[in-house]
Amino acid sequence: TVNLSALQFRQKNLAALITQALKQTALAPSFLKLELTESVVMENPEAARIVLGELAAIGVQLMIDDFGTGYSSLSYLKQFPFSALKIDRSFVRGVPQDPNDEAIVSAVVALAHSLDLEVIAEGVETEDQLSFLCSQKCDKMQGFLFSRPIPAADFTRLLADGRCLRLGSA
Repeated sequence: TVNLSALQFRQKNLAALITQALKQTALAPSFLKLELTESVVMENPEAARIVLGELAAIGVQLMIDDFGTGYSSLSYLKQFPFSALKIDRSFVRGVPQDPNDEAIVSAVVALAHSLDLEVIAEGVETEDQLSFLCSQKCDKMQGFLFSRPIPAADFTRLLADGRCLRLGSA
């Protein structure tokens, strides 16, 4: 997953640059996930629709980050070619203690799945949060419960040791 900044997303030749990088690295487009925040997309929805369409045509996966924290309309979920959305940690933090956060997370998961979008919860820090998200059929999760940020070599060791078996999946 690659996070795109607002500056990168506004580049006129973004799709061409990504196509060139994919060719140079021999990476299949379907393995590249580009993550954009809701606010970046909503800065100029019409321009975003064009760029996102170009990126989707290449075959990369598009994810909307920090969902629910910006000012977007739900109608944009069906208008933009996203394959996944990430529930912001501010909503995950309160589950399962806060019924309002539970309701929001449950609704976002149900909405995303009804639109055939993958759902990733950010900021999972407790077993209770994990359990709740699993009960809601959240597709993937990330957060300190699984690991603090670590260097690539350490992550490779975790994979080799089999300690990442539940990482990212419900």
